[in-house]
Amino acid sequence: MINLTKNARISLEKNGIELKEITVGLDWGSIKQKSFFGLLNTQEAVDLDGSVTLFDKFMNEIETVYYGNLKSKDGTIRHSGDDRIGDSSADNKDNEVISINLERISNDVDSIYFYLNSYKQQDFATIPYAKIRIIEGKHHNPQQIFASFNLSTEDSYQGYVSMLMAKLKRVGTRWEFTALGEPVSAKDIAETIRLIKHSYA
Repeated sequence: MINLTKNARISLEKNGIELKEITVGLDWGSIKQKSFFGLLNTQEAVDLDGSVTLFDKFMNEIETVYYGNLKSKDGTIRHSGDDRIGDSSADNKDNEVISINLERISNDVDSIYFYLNSYKQQDFATIPYAKIRIIEGKHHNPQQIFASFNLSTEDSYQGYVSMLMAKLKRVGTRWEFTALGEPVSAKDIAETIRLIKHSYA
């Protein structure tokens, strides 16, 4: 497995062979709180929305797959559905899963962005971690993890409720994955899409 850092780039190929199908897992933790003079630990549910937006080479939005649209029109991208809680303890399961058939994605698609929005506007500085990982194949199988990118709480996330996690960029006939981990000044999915269009064109 490849452990990625911010702005790290990798080609989606193994042993010189391009990956044709991947699963992208999004995972995050619930907020730990102490109550009754610090004697009792409680968990505050974290409702993050994992979304993926497809753009053409001019950064025009082609389509967005998210909790309200679980499948792209051509069926090449599928979303597992909304998770409104987050992890209460460390585990090896993803909260939301996006399956992508790289081989069948339309040639009109030049880049694909993955991002998280806090539905309840919970500050990312209070969320213990957020992770994105690429799993080989179309089925969610933790034994075949290709690459992983883990974010822990940072002071620089203070005041942000949206996070760009990663992007896929078409480079010739192959796809290149870049880990971003960048908090952005957006409140929801629509604002995030506008920000990507204007900031990454």
